[in-house]
Amino acid sequence: MSLSPVPELPGVGPRENLRDRIRAALRAAIISGELEPGVVYSAPALGTQFGVSATPVREAMLDLVKEGLVVPQPNKGFRVTEVSEEDLDNLAAVRLLIEPPAVRESVRAIPDDDLPALRGLAQDIVDAAERGDLVGYVEADHVFHLTLLGYSGNPVLVEVVSGLRSRTRLLGLTPLLQSGRLGRSAAEHHELLDFIQARDPVGAELMMHRHIGHVRGLWAGGSEGTT
Repeated sequence: MSLSPVPELPGVGPRENLRDRIRAALRAAIISGELEPGVVYSAPALGTQFGVSATPVREAMLDLVKEGLVVPQPNKGFRVTEVSEEDLDNLAAVRLLIEPPAVRESVRAIPDDDLPALRGLAQDIVDAAERGDLVGYVEADHVFHLTLLGYSGNPVLVEVVSGLRSRTRLLGLTPLLQSGRLGRSAAEHHELLDFIQARDPVGAELMMHRHIGHVRGLWAGGSEGTT
């Protein structure tokens, strides 16, 4: 276990709830691997990167303790929890059971007037990939998918999926970025919306199934998944 220098993280601008904003950015940094598993990070060092005091960072980290993403280390900081290959397999399996059917059922519930806003959220993911912002990519991806699942009308489902996504690790994002494949993966969100706009629930379900397969394949640092 080591106390590590903090990687370059994006600053956080003014927002009504700074703690929420920092928590989202830290969660994304953990999921993307920018904050490394098994490494201890201090709240003051993270605060410097974000351009804020240590207090909201420490509060955000305590929230992430409840999510199982970090463990407090007395007088040192917070250690990022490690996730086993078996854990990642199990998380992906549960997501495959829940998300594709939920998207299928949501296709006809999404109003035409909402499609431009969803396109904007999808483009946020593409833009983050193009500028090489892995933390921004994960955060934008999180917002897009939870917004989409919100049309299911089942807040419990959205909460469960949010927890599953937070516990996932996408350690293969950096190689994807370096190879140029992250942009192609980002474009899948627009492909999913194409099926939704065409009111094709089966196509949307299959696309979602393929998309989650990448989480356990390339995005988790392994090989291309077959799901």
